[in-house]
Parts: sequence; C-alpha cells; structure tokens
Amino acid sequence: MRLPLLLLAVATLSACSGESGKDQGEKPAAAVGYIVAATSTVPVGVTLSGRTVAFETSEVRPQVTGVIRKRFFTEGSLVKAGQPLFEIDPSLYRAAVNQAQANLSSARASAEAASVKADRYRPLADMEAIAKQDYTDALSEARVAKAAIAQNAATLDTAKINLRFTTVPAPISGRIGRSLITVGALSSATQADPLAVIQRMDPIYVDMQQSANELTALRRRLAEGGVLPGSTDVRLQLDGGTMYPLTGTVQFSEVTVDQTTGTVTLRARFPNPDGALLPGMFVTAMFNQASDPNAMLIPQNAVQRDFDGSAYVMLAGADGKAVRRKVTAERTYGASAVVTGGLRKGDKVIVQGLNGLRQGAAIRAVPSTSEQQVAPPKGDQAAGGAAKKGG
Repeated sequence: MRLPLLLLAVATLSACSGESGKDQGEKPAAAVGYIVAATSTVPVGVTLSGRTVAFETSEVRPQVTGVIRKRFFTEGSLVKAGQPLFEIDPSLYRAAVNQAQANLSSARASAEAASVKADRYRPLADMEAIAKQDYTDALSEARVAKAAIAQNAATLDTAKINLRFTTVPAPISGRIGRSLITVGALSSATQADPLAVIQRMDPIYVDMQQSANELTALRRRLAEGGVLPGSTDVRLQLDGGTMYPLTGTVQFSEVTVDQTTGTVTLRARFPNPDGALLPGMFVTAMFNQASDPNAMLIPQNAVQRDFDGSAYVMLAGADGKAVRRKVTAERTYGASAVVTGGLRKGDKVIVQGLNGLRQGAAIRAVPSTSEQQVAPPKGDQAAGGAAKKGG
C-alpha cells in the first residue's frame, strides 16, 4: 500500500510543477516607444561670467594751478561735453594776459620805429652818406623787432589759453560722479587725483572671460569644418536670475591670454537707455558661439547614465530586442539632449517604456507619436498573478 501512495504523491507534485511552469512561462514582449534619430543643426551655446564696463570714462583734471572758486554741476547728474564743471581763480592768469598784451604792443611799437629807421638809412647808404654797415645794423634791428612781435604774440596766446583753462569743462558727455575736491581747495595740474569722473553708460560694454583652451578648440573645429560660425547676439542674466531685456553684440576678443587665469577677454556691446546696467556689475552672458550641423536631438529622459557617469541610450534592434549603446551627450538644448557621438542616422531610440528595460530584452517597438498607449502588456499582470497564486 505504501508504494502506490508514494507514486500518487510524486504524480501530484509533478502535475503541480507542470502547471506552475506553464503559468510562469516567458513574459510577453514589452511595448516601447521610439523616435528615429536624425541630424540637425544645433547651436553650440556658451555661458560666460562677465562684468560691465563703461563705454567711455574720463577723469576731469585741471590743467592749471589755482584755488577752486565754484562748482557748476550736481553730483550724479548727466553732463554734456564742453559744459563748465569747475572754476579756478583766474586773477593771476588774467593779469598774465594783460601783461602779454602790453608786451605785444611794446614790441609792435619798437618794430615800427626800427622799420622806419631802416627805410631812412637805405637811400643814405646808396649815396654813401652813411656807412653801409649802419644801414645793415638798422635793417637787422627791424627784423629782430618783427620777431619780437611774433614772440610776444605767442606769449599772449599762451596766457589766453591758461586763462581759458581756469574754467574746467566736461571732456565727454555722461553721468558724473561725486566731486573729489571742494570749493576753496587748491588744485594743481600735476595732482594725482582727478576733480571728478564722468562715465558714459549708453551703450555699455560687457567683458567676458573664456578659457583659452576652449577658444582654441573652437577655432580648430571651425577651421576643420566640424562646426559652423554662430551668432554674435548675446543675452545677459543679472543677479537673481533676471534676464536683461535687450540683446547685445559681440565686438571682438583679445589677442593675448591672461597669464594668471589662462583666459581670453571677449567684449560685447549692449544698449543701456534706462541705465539699468551700471559699470562694475557681475553678469552672466549667454550666446551661441557656433552651430553643429551633425548633432542629434533626443529627449533628455532617453539618455541614461552608468555608474561612471557615461551616457547611454536604448535602441530598438531589428530583431525585436533592446540594444544598449553608449553615446556622447555632454550638453542640452532646450528640453533635448544633444548627442554628438554614438548614434547613427535612422537609429530607433527608445524614449518610452525604459523602466527596467535591459540589454537583449524582447520588445514590441512603436513610434512614440503613435496614439497607442505604451505600457506593460496585460499578460505581464496575468502571469504575475498566476505565479503569485501558484506560489
């Protein structure tokens, strides 16, 4: 009796095992959505830190020495080129002008007398009534007197110029800062400090710093034809993330590298009609330095990362299997990742149903634009429920 019972138990276990194996058969192919990789021209954007610099800066300096008598401007106001800013005591310089005028008048009188004398001596010398040497001396005195007129005229011009310098004008138009000297103070043409500083801030410059290595690599790629020249339009981001509403233009880049930082300075010019940008502000500049005609754009969620940080994507293989491939994706453009290596035109990049997808897994690929819902098939849920029930 024991042997038939044992055989019955073994048969029962075998039957249960067979049913469980049937319930736990291979899972149906998972449905995934894909897009077809295609090349497109993608801008190569660059973000650089920069600082605003006044378009023009001029130090107001005295050109003569004297005591400051008046100040004609309001600190912080806008001034125009040629507008009087300071007045230096003109007393000594006015006296110098008067003296120079008197000396010029005296020289003219002396020259007139010497010229008349020479004219009178000429016929007498021809008649040999006087020595010819006397006529020669008289003629020389007349010429010296004429030269004295020119010398005194130049002295008068210098005195007038110095008198004009007692009024200190604005050398450029712009916004003037605080006065660095007060009324009653002595100013000198050789002093180290200026009287005030004027800055023109519309337009305004932004000096940006870029690594010399990056700039050299970009120029090499441009020369080789790997990328195309980009746009010179620049956008600014201010502190706090606020975007400056007006667009600037890259003007030039320096031809020397800063030895301490290893960077090259690029300068952009921005309109600044409202004075929102002040000299010395730190800003972030963004512009497209080049464009890559062979790049590929794919959704960012399609790019996954290994433990070492390398990027890879899952492809829909021709045999209905998932294929894992490493790619080069070092930057983004909008909501897309920019792939510059590892993909070929026409590859089917899986963008939906990536959760838990592994290399070689059976898949049922459909275009991501299809209305069909991409989700695990119902068979998976039934198989999972049967296996749970059988367990």
